[in-house]
Amino acid sequence: MSSMSVQIELTPRAKSAVTLAVMLAAIMQMLDTTIANVALPHMQGSLSATQDQLAWVLTSYIVASAIMTLPIGWLSGRYGRKNIFVISIAGFTLTSLLCGAASSLNEMIAFRILQGLFGAALVPLSQAIMLDINPKEDHGKAMAMWAVSIMIGPILGPTLGGFLTEYYSWRWVFYINLPFGAVVLFIILSLMPETEREERPFDGLGFFALAMFIASIQLILDRGHHLDWLDSLEIQIYCTAVLASLWVYVVHTRTAKNPFIPPAILRDRNFATALVFMFFIGLILLATMALLPNYLQNIMGYPVFDVGTILAPRGLGTMLSMFLLGKYGHRFDPRALVFFGLSVTAYSLSLMVEFDTFVPADLIISTGFMQGFGLGFVFMPLSILAYLTLEPKYRAEAAGLFSLVRNFGSSIGVSVAFVLLARGVQTQHAYLGENITPYVTSMGLQQLPQIFHNEAISGLMLLDMEINRQAATIAYLNDFKLMMWVVLAMLPMVLLLRRPPTTSDNSVQA
Repeated sequence: MSSMSVQIELTPRAKSAVTLAVMLAAIMQMLDTTIANVALPHMQGSLSATQDQLAWVLTSYIVASAIMTLPIGWLSGRYGRKNIFVISIAGFTLTSLLCGAASSLNEMIAFRILQGLFGAALVPLSQAIMLDINPKEDHGKAMAMWAVSIMIGPILGPTLGGFLTEYYSWRWVFYINLPFGAVVLFIILSLMPETEREERPFDGLGFFALAMFIASIQLILDRGHHLDWLDSLEIQIYCTAVLASLWVYVVHTRTAKNPFIPPAILRDRNFATALVFMFFIGLILLATMALLPNYLQNIMGYPVFDVGTILAPRGLGTMLSMFLLGKYGHRFDPRALVFFGLSVTAYSLSLMVEFDTFVPADLIISTGFMQGFGLGFVFMPLSILAYLTLEPKYRAEAAGLFSLVRNFGSSIGVSVAFVLLARGVQTQHAYLGENITPYVTSMGLQQLPQIFHNEAISGLMLLDMEINRQAATIAYLNDFKLMMWVVLAMLPMVLLLRRPPTTSDNSVQA
């Protein structure tokens, strides 16, 4: 991505084909953040991994993508936007094949890291190309279309992943990328012209410091639970790396002639506020989508395909919000739309807090629909508001930073959700277990079903399994409650966003 706005002239047919290709590429990249969620229990046996370790299958991809997003602006400016996009889609497709063929957890994590590195460019470059091939007066429409691809990817992931896992194999959640990657590669090579290249200095120290900061935080969250946090020397080293890299980055940015992220970007109030929103949206969206499949399979006992079907209405909710925004969104203040979307999302999470071990499927479907509906109302207006007052020359760096923050929020959300879940299960199991004794009259064994009265090992095992199920349910609900409070805390931040100065170019249109 060059630092300056580029206008690419294409025939209507070529423009439609390129639009389809870049949206498909963005969907593929975002799809792979969640498509493996419903397949994780099936991967567990094949890869000989624990549930906690399987979280790395998700976070390794997201973190690698987040880190590699950082230099995309420089790489595409230096070597050409088309060249980087072609390399990215080709590498992403090849590594998808390798992920599907993985035979161990270490192989899967290594291939997912490579997949994330190659896929990092797809979202920011797709956004930049959408702006390049459309005139300025159509940028609102282009961003609305782009937002659809970003939102639909993670939401369709569980549905498609459930279908492929149930009727084929979990490996097909990765193999499915092969034909679509080939189509995108063909269209871009055939129809997309190359953009002008420019010589730009690369801030290697700034990139290294920021990458070290992100990676160290992720390692703390992924490893801390297993190593007893600060009691471990390894975690202490990671914490030191976080502080040192942050200090180096801040000092270097204030003194460097060409810092990795121009400070002027963060001084734009709309964009800076939008970054905070995107961090928490990534956190809520991916954390919820990571928890629900496990909850439905392990607690509710749903088959994997049914899980995907139950989660599908979330995508329908998003599609409905996109339609309404496209048709009527320009009549409303985008800030009001963001507030409305957050309110709906918070309400859906408040309903999820009331789940139990026998929650009806229609309640799960309705909450998912509302959540997708609400997040759609947040994402699209926010994507437009973020660039209202930003200088065009910073568009490339801003698009990369936007994707970085969303991915970073997603990785943090997934890691924190699984850490809190594991800790919560242990805590609740201990609390519930201490009350199941013959000596506690308020909850003695006589109050339990007859099957648990057997003094044999089988009766005790069944009792422990039920306690564990109840403990896991409470832990899941506590995670949902935390997400609800996070969304409620975001509501006042809407006041920090500036209203669009005009409606001609910046309205939400379809």
